[in-house]
Amino acid sequence: MSDKKASRPCHHCKSKSASIPTDTSKIHYEKFWLYRHCSSVQQRDRQAQKAGQLFSGLLAMNVVFLGSAFISSMIFNKVAITLADVWILLSILKVLCLFWIIYYLLGTSRQPHAVLYRDSHAGAIWIRGSVLLFGSCSILLNVFQIGYSTILIHCKSRVEIVFPSIGILFICTQAYFLWHHSKDCIQVQHNFTRCGLMLTIATNLLLWLLAVTNDTLHIEIESQLREVEERFAGKAPSSHPHWCNTTLCTCPNMTICKVFQKGYILLYPFNTEYCLVCCSVLYVMWKNVGRRISHHQIPHTKPKFKLQGVVFGPLLGTSAVIIGACVFMMYQIQATSLVPSHQVFVIYYSYYIVLLPLMSVGAVIGTIVHALEKKELDTLKNPTRSLDVVLLMGAALGQIGMSYFSIVALVATDPRDLLNSLALSYSVLIIFQNITQNVFVIDGLHRRRITPPGKEEDTKEQNGEVYSQRRVSVLELGQEIRKASLSYIHTYSNLSWKRRVLREISFFLVLCNIILWVMPTFGAHPIFENAMERSFYGYSTWFVIVNFGLPLGVFYRMHSVGGLLEIYVTA
Repeated sequence: MSDKKASRPCHHCKSKSASIPTDTSKIHYEKFWLYRHCSSVQQRDRQAQKAGQLFSGLLAMNVVFLGSAFISSMIFNKVAITLADVWILLSILKVLCLFWIIYYLLGTSRQPHAVLYRDSHAGAIWIRGSVLLFGSCSILLNVFQIGYSTILIHCKSRVEIVFPSIGILFICTQAYFLWHHSKDCIQVQHNFTRCGLMLTIATNLLLWLLAVTNDTLHIEIESQLREVEERFAGKAPSSHPHWCNTTLCTCPNMTICKVFQKGYILLYPFNTEYCLVCCSVLYVMWKNVGRRISHHQIPHTKPKFKLQGVVFGPLLGTSAVIIGACVFMMYQIQATSLVPSHQVFVIYYSYYIVLLPLMSVGAVIGTIVHALEKKELDTLKNPTRSLDVVLLMGAALGQIGMSYFSIVALVATDPRDLLNSLALSYSVLIIFQNITQNVFVIDGLHRRRITPPGKEEDTKEQNGEVYSQRRVSVLELGQEIRKASLSYIHTYSNLSWKRRVLREISFFLVLCNIILWVMPTFGAHPIFENAMERSFYGYSTWFVIVNFGLPLGVFYRMHSVGGLLEIYVTA
């Protein structure tokens, strides 16, 4: 009996053991079914996202092609399609964009669970500050255009007053929208939001294209007026198109009219930059629609800009800015005169020939230091960084393309002349500097500083010392200044030589790119005044090349400043 009783539990155990594989297989089957179901949901979500991006991209492509056809027809056939027709089309697009932006601000963004995530890399403060700065200049430009058209209402249409009025409303609304919502990762109404963003991008691209063509016409008019003055002075005028007649609608002899006219021409580059910056921010928002950000992609501590650990970079950069400002003022005074001096072109090109090699050497050294550092590459998905790389590469093509056209023209004509040899050296150095700086910036953007575990406590202790030093009375101000100086020297000495070199180089390049952005933005265009390329390629062809390349070059300098500042902060 005992053996039988003892055998029963064994039989029961065998039954249990026999049933265990069945349960296990069933559980594995359920897990496999759940995994397959979840993966199919994720796949459908990705397919819906790609379909929405494709449809909105096709919408933007058709709008851009339609607007480009209007603008091209206006340029080549001024009778069938006039500038007023283009303004009417752009006004309709602006109104549609305004309706969508207002709906997003009042409807979409206020829905429950609409903005669950915000991209910390998108909408940096310098980008949003650029939107406000260039937007303010564009508003002032439209005010000047309204005032100028109002004075010349006898020879201008009313569309020239209505179009800038709508433009002011569009700029204000778009600037507010980008300032407050550039980091949004919207989770509702995906397709409608993508279409609205792409429509706004297409509108800004068309506004940029129109601004480039109008800037071309203004520069042509200024150059032709100077040639007319030279002809009256008894000098041989340079080649110019015979179809342009600038006496149809001239500004009367009034001070306010002259102010409107000069301000209108001066602020045009800011309008082109505003359109480009808005397109870049809107594109990042378009990529972030429906994006879910995990917790490990959110930085716990955001690095701040501090002017510590740098000495030679600010000194050299400030010297370059001061000398560049002096050269710029000399050039502006001489270039706006009746007969531009030959010497001012020599000084202008000489400044670039000295500065560009220094910037190239600094970028090469910085790239070598990046290679020597033991930093891991940041391989996480980051639409903002991807766009930064694309914009740097694409915007650099503007200056590189103009430089190659200049090299061909100068080598084919007379490269032994002093001014031509300087212009040739300038073009070659521009190409080399753009390439080396792009390599340095792109390599730096893909590297992130990782704090070693043993140094976190040291950092906290240093921060605690700084905070305790700040709590001083007014009577100890002199002693506090001395402590701050000693703390600065201590910080500079404690930095590793690699980090110190990177911070020095990046700060130097920031200041150099700022002065190289200011000079062409505010009217220093020796490539317009030097008639060598214009006579080689022809008047219309050369101005089309330059006016497509010059705004990209200005945008490249401004965008490089943002990338270099990020390298400086994260070094």
